[in-house]
Amino acid sequence: MELVLGIDGGGTSCRAAVATADGAILGRAKSGAANIRTDLTGARSSIVEAARLAFVEAGLDPDLIPKTPALLGLAGSNVGTYRQQLEAILPFSRSVVESDAAIALEGALGADDGAIVILGTGTAYMMRRAGVVRTVGGWGFLVGDQGSGARIGRDLLEETLLAYDGIRPDSPLTKALLAVFRDNPRDVVEFTTTAKPGDFGGFAPMVFDHAEKGDIVARFILKRAVADIEASLGVLGLKDGEPLCLLGGLAALYAPRLSAEHRARLRDPLQDALGGAVSMAVRRFVTSEAAHG
Repeated sequence: MELVLGIDGGGTSCRAAVATADGAILGRAKSGAANIRTDLTGARSSIVEAARLAFVEAGLDPDLIPKTPALLGLAGSNVGTYRQQLEAILPFSRSVVESDAAIALEGALGADDGAIVILGTGTAYMMRRAGVVRTVGGWGFLVGDQGSGARIGRDLLEETLLAYDGIRPDSPLTKALLAVFRDNPRDVVEFTTTAKPGDFGGFAPMVFDHAEKGDIVARFILKRAVADIEASLGVLGLKDGEPLCLLGGLAALYAPRLSAEHRARLRDPLQDALGGAVSMAVRRFVTSEAAHG
């Protein structure tokens, strides 16, 4: 039986699906973070483990992994040489690394025109019109990823320290955050020394929860995040009738906060990013090779 692997890796987790040559998924699994720019070695371990678990879940022998081609959509693959470095050390029969946005676009829209926004640990925007794809953002939370879980978490830490120093007003949210660190601001700083994007993103749910309760700091952080998202959407220049899909762990939380113009464009994705990775794997490893016979 001919098999393919689809992999969806981001700053929080890595998902894998093993499928037949016609795209029927046999098994899925999940493992740890797989952002190849922030931790190439750790990402490889997560990818291999997710693949192994997917084979086990499908009732297949993991020894088949070296005989199986994989299409991987990974955070951090759009900069540097991380993509090439990873492809060289993966155990699959063939490895093709794409961006996480590319597999998300494939999953959400299929072959149709429109746009996607990934709102998770990181953020990225991608639009396709008449076969031409444009990408905005996805530069990582140190210099980009505005509105992402990682940036929201980082902003919360910053606002908490500003409140501690009396520069900004405190709130139930900043007090709750400081309590996590035993009310010691030095522990907040120490946390940032080794924290990865997913670690910062772990604080994002606190911000959304407190915003619903009217917390002034939470609302300040989210107002800025929504403005950044709206600005990026404006750059895409969506036309009337072109759909917009919000993807990622924060998508449902952001959807009601967008302007009426963008809410009117929202459509449910056809399938998720992992499904998009499987579809791309079939097209790359089965359909195209059959065409070249």
